[in-house]
Amino acid sequence: LGKVYNNRWIIERAIRDYPMRLDIERFKKISNSLKESLLAIRKCDNLETLRGLEGQAAFMYYSVFNDLILQQKEEFYFYGRNRRPPTDKVNALLSLSYTLLAHDVAAALETVGLDSYVGFLHRDRPGRVSLALDVMEELRGIYADRFVLTLINKKQINQEDFQTKENQAVILTENGRKKFLTYWQEKKQEQITHPFLKEKISWGLVAHSQAMLLARYIRGDVDEYPPFLWK
Repeated sequence: LGKVYNNRWIIERAIRDYPMRLDIERFKKISNSLKESLLAIRKCDNLETLRGLEGQAAFMYYSVFNDLILQQKEEFYFYGRNRRPPTDKVNALLSLSYTLLAHDVAAALETVGLDSYVGFLHRDRPGRVSLALDVMEELRGIYADRFVLTLINKKQINQEDFQTKENQAVILTENGRKKFLTYWQEKKQEQITHPFLKEKISWGLVAHSQAMLLARYIRGDVDEYPPFLWK
């Protein structure tokens, strides 16, 4: 629910901010579809059905992701997720962002006494931080995706920061990785107001706040887990 809500917010924000640069009707259609997905998710009581709804919503969201790239469009484009290895610059940036976010969420979960390897939605596999992947889903778009879009649209990262390996994998150069990590740390220092706790915290503490709320729910201290619904 948090993931789809936040991805819809990204699209609605784009409609508001760039009405002359986007296919507004197409974006509104996707937004309405995500709204319908939210209603279906609220009613869903089957795990496999829920996974299916999440997959459909992700497909719709990613179908307009390339349109959110407003600068350096000849070098940065997105025609779908590819990984292991990423074969274009945008997917290389997304993969690194998701890896860092998963690491931060896993550390936050362990801090509050939860096992990051035992998930609810992601199946348990040896070596996979399934619970961290669960919790990061609601943050994936508003944290990692928007971070990547900012790097590209503000030209903080450019084509010279990448290299292509023999297996066609696209990765950041050493200098590109340094720039990426510097901006990532700056992002974590930005102050926001948590939508549920109503307290000012840094983006870097959002993972910890959600881990804490999940631990409270599991231990019965709150009636339900409040997803991070960005406004």
